[in-house]
Amino acid sequence: MWDVQNLFRRHAREIDRFLRRRGHSAETAADLTQDTFVRIITAAPRGKAHNPRAYLHQIARNLSVDLYRRERHVERADLTDEEFQRVADAAPGPETIVYDRQRLAIVERALQELPEPTRRAFELHRLGERTMSEVAGELGLSVSRTWTLIRRAYLHLRARLNEAEG
Repeated sequence: MWDVQNLFRRHAREIDRFLRRRGHSAETAADLTQDTFVRIITAAPRGKAHNPRAYLHQIARNLSVDLYRRERHVERADLTDEEFQRVADAAPGPETIVYDRQRLAIVERALQELPEPTRRAFELHRLGERTMSEVAGELGLSVSRTWTLIRRAYLHLRARLNEAEG
């Protein structure tokens, strides 16, 4: 196992310079240098890598090439401030906001129509982000019974939304 702190102290500046010579800005080179050492920490070399310096350079080179490839596929446009202001806003429009609020109100009413165990199972699973087995354990039910309750809740909500749209 390599001493990453020691490797960083010994080779970080060298890797940074290497990346700058490959045409990266100081900021990008610094980011790629950090990414190089993160790779060492998260994905240790397989087999016997006897030359950590060469391994670091190989990682840095690969990260550099990957970045250049990604940038080549991204189309860039220089826009004036005025042109930038005319670019479409990703925020939803007023109609979408009203529509989504109406649908949310329908879902809230539909949830209140469900029997308590069904509603509780659905809320724990969907809103509480719990697994089926976690919900089953909390409610004291089998996993298959829990799955049935949650499925019924989904079907009920879908039916109420379809009624509202139909």
